[in-house]
Amino acid sequence: MIHQELSILVIGAHPDEPDIYAGGIAAWFAEQGARVQFLTLTDGRCGHYKESGAALIERRRHEAEIARQQLGIEAYTVLDTPDGELLPSIEVRQEVIRNICRAKADIVITFHPEGCAHADNRYTGVVVRDAASFIARTPNAVPEVPTLPQSPVFLLMPDYSMKPTYRADVAIDIGSVLGKKLQAWHAHASQFYEFAPWQMGILNQVPDEVEGRMEFLRQYWGSYIHVSEEMKPALKKFYGEEKASQIRYAECFEIANYGRRPSDEEWREWLGISLNK
Repeated sequence: MIHQELSILVIGAHPDEPDIYAGGIAAWFAEQGARVQFLTLTDGRCGHYKESGAALIERRRHEAEIARQQLGIEAYTVLDTPDGELLPSIEVRQEVIRNICRAKADIVITFHPEGCAHADNRYTGVVVRDAASFIARTPNAVPEVPTLPQSPVFLLMPDYSMKPTYRADVAIDIGSVLGKKLQAWHAHASQFYEFAPWQMGILNQVPDEVEGRMEFLRQYWGSYIHVSEEMKPALKKFYGEEKASQIRYAECFEIANYGRRPSDEEWREWLGISLNK
């Protein structure tokens, strides 16, 4: 356990998004003893083609709790803002500040404020960016929570709709925790086996048995687990060429142009990597 003092908060718009983009880094750091929490800014009530209302919201909260257990993280908080109605308001910004400060976050992972076709996702990125200015050494912004002594590092989840401007600045090998990430996805059955396949027109292709479903996840969401060309330079930079060439499963993130920027040495220290070995 080498990261007992490290705190990580992943902020998405809907339940299941932290798992999709950052389930691997979450599980890996949790295994190392870090405090890891997920937060979604809406309740996910739009996420189905047949179910709706309070029953769907409760189902998605229950799925998030199962995913939390699979990943081994500390908390998975789902806020009450209606899915599809998120705006970067002062009230939402203050709630984000509260959550980051209460978590005493060293690393915050979220959406890119200039990407994401989905308005909720984009506004999540915007509100986190707007909150960043008030988190460190600004005690009067949200006085009921203690301000942080320094800004967290803000990492932006991949938004390949922004190619070629999205940068994979840092990357992490998730091979050892791939099973946990897939099990977390498996927990969100309403999304991976029902709503998304219905939207994609492949609902009739969803297998019934667990083994088949795991292969289904790998087939249709493989881009969220496999090493891509964009990741390779960062993997080589932090793991070294020999190790990087062996990595098959990874997640990458862009370092935001706000907040604190970690040095390469700090990132390697967090990952427990020494290139001199």
